[in-house]
This record gives sequence, C-alpha cells and structure tokens, in this order.
Amino acid sequence: MHEFGIAEAVLDAVEHRAKGRRVRRARVRAGALLRISPNVLAQAFSLAATGTVAEGARLDLVVEPVRLICRGCGHSALCDDPMTICGRCGGIDIDTEGGDRLVLESVHVVEAAHVPGNSGRDRGDPVRSD
Repeated sequence: MHEFGIAEAVLDAVEHRAKGRRVRRARVRAGALLRISPNVLAQAFSLAATGTVAEGARLDLVVEPVRLICRGCGHSALCDDPMTICGRCGGIDIDTEGGDRLVLESVHVVEAAHVPGNSGRDRGDPVRSD
C-alpha cells in the first residue's frame, strides 16, 4: 500500500502551502502509472492528517491517463489502465509515455471569520502617518 507514503508526501506539501492556516480541501493529480487507489489514498491522508492543519480535510484525486504506444502496429491511445493490451491489434508489446507525475494542484484553506482591525481603513500598512 504505497498510498500511505504518497499521503504523507502530499500532507507535507499541503502543510507547506497552508502556512499554518486550516485546510478544507486539497486536490492532487496523479498519473495512471502510479496505480493509486482513490479510496485508500483518501483514508491514508485522513490518518496522516490527524492533529495537523489538514485534519478533516478532503483530498480529491484526479487520475492523469498514460499514453500507450503499441510497438506492433504503432497504435497510440490515452488510457487510465496502463496494464492493458493494444486496442487495435491486441498486442502486449506496449511502450508508455507520461502517467507518472504527482502534482498538488490546489489547497483550499478555511477563511477567517473575523479579521481584527478596521477593515474600512486598514490597507495593510503597519506604519501609518495619520
């Protein structure tokens, strides 16, 4: 179950991006060659995130297809299952392109309910000359 190692790496990246803010949701794009189970990854992320800013956050997984190229007939196609045969000739001598990336696409943090100060006058400049 390599999903636990991936979940920990994703959590590290999520925490880095969140910079201490509570995380509501994160989205990861993973290549089909990584053979990640969405349910197992979500469960592993939930366990790894316990006690962190991402505790209770939802992890969305988008699987990026791999390009399969048949050496026998030259047929090329995108596929979510890299363990397949050629769709044209049934050949098993297949090359692959891509499908091995893991990218943290987005992190959604919880908005602050109250920001101290006068929001009508505060322009973010800590040194004011009023």
